[in-house]
Amino acid sequence: MKPIRVLVIDDHTLIRAGITALLERMEHVEVIGEAGDGGEAMKLIEELTPNVILLDLQMPGLSGFEVLEQTAAKFPKVKIIVLSVHDAEVYALRALKAGAVGYLPKSAASTELERAISQVVRGERYLPTPVGRTASVESESNELPNLPKLELTPRQREVLTLIAEGYSTKNIARALGISVKTVETHRAQLMDRLNIHDVASLVRYAIKMKLVSLEERAPMKRMGGGA
Repeated sequence: MKPIRVLVIDDHTLIRAGITALLERMEHVEVIGEAGDGGEAMKLIEELTPNVILLDLQMPGLSGFEVLEQTAAKFPKVKIIVLSVHDAEVYALRALKAGAVGYLPKSAASTELERAISQVVRGERYLPTPVGRTASVESESNELPNLPKLELTPRQREVLTLIAEGYSTKNIARALGISVKTVETHRAQLMDRLNIHDVASLVRYAIKMKLVSLEERAPMKRMGGGA
């Protein structure tokens, strides 16, 4: 049996090292490279032709979603498993729509990672339960039917949109040129006005209000000033 050639893409060096260490203990798995940003990732994908990519969504420069979409378009035979800090089904659904064949929270056990790799190589999708039970377009489109359509400030719309794209508080602050504390304040205000108490529900609200789409996303870029 030929080894499964795996490329690890994550902007955190220690996380990459940990994932690589886990993979190296698996039978029939060969780690052929690592990348810490999207631009480097695309070069390695073209040069190394991996069978499987383990991809983080939050990266500087070319984002994980952009890597996902470009790879799915240019290299359709490459199997992409998204590794994310988010375990909500809404993120899994958006990743699958963008071209992923698997989705795994970073909190998952190492045995689940091995199972996910084996499953996608066989041509199947991999979604952990309960995510796999609930990640459907219909369930997302029908969620939160009674929430009001708020009149948001331009900055609140920017913050909510980037939250829905899966970006961390730190990366949102960097993109908007504001402080982490200001981002946290905007998020708290949005949750308070909507009576929402978790980020996944904020994402569903952003989708329902058409601030983001399940099918496509715009590249992250530095936006205008203001608090």
